[in-house]
Amino acid sequence: MRRVPILPTLIVGLAVAAMIALGLWQWRDRLPQKQAYLAQLAANPVRPAIAFPLYPDDRLLFRRTVADCRPPIAIRRAGAGAAGFRLIATCSVPRGKMQVQLGTTHDPRAETTWPGGRVTGYVSHAPDSRSLIESAFDHRPQEMLLVADSPAPGLDANPSPDIGGVPNNHLAYAVQWFLFAAIAATIYVLAVLRRNRTVVVTDARR
Repeated sequence: MRRVPILPTLIVGLAVAAMIALGLWQWRDRLPQKQAYLAQLAANPVRPAIAFPLYPDDRLLFRRTVADCRPPIAIRRAGAGAAGFRLIATCSVPRGKMQVQLGTTHDPRAETTWPGGRVTGYVSHAPDSRSLIESAFDHRPQEMLLVADSPAPGLDANPSPDIGGVPNNHLAYAVQWFLFAAIAATIYVLAVLRRNRTVVVTDARR
């Protein structure tokens, strides 16, 4: 008589059910939430300008903003993809510090003299030095960055707001979880069938 092992079947069944549940969560919950968030970000550039937020708030990404930046404490370089490098100033403000992206350049040794002052632009994320592994365990929100409208002397203009850089992978995550569930179930069924065939052959030889 061919039998299905109870405990292994229960364990695999629970694992497959968990994978399906995670896929449904990504599909039915996380995907609509991200779509609504992206719709909000797409509307942000035409909303009224706000004072630059000193505390992280991802709902304000791509909002028009303005700030008064005192003479910068430091100006550093950061990667800017196809644009080469971006120069980012750290400024002192009454309630702390803020970062201003002054412009971009393809010259890795480029410098600029920027005395500070009133800056207009849009809200973005500051460069994050954390690795993917560190980000998975460190849930601190990413700092905000003011991307200036007008470049500092000697620099190229900053790019316009682009929500295309905000990832929306939840549908792909859902598909992955469903595939994992299907693969796990298939492998287990094949393993049980092979086990039963082995048992039948062994019994027939006795």
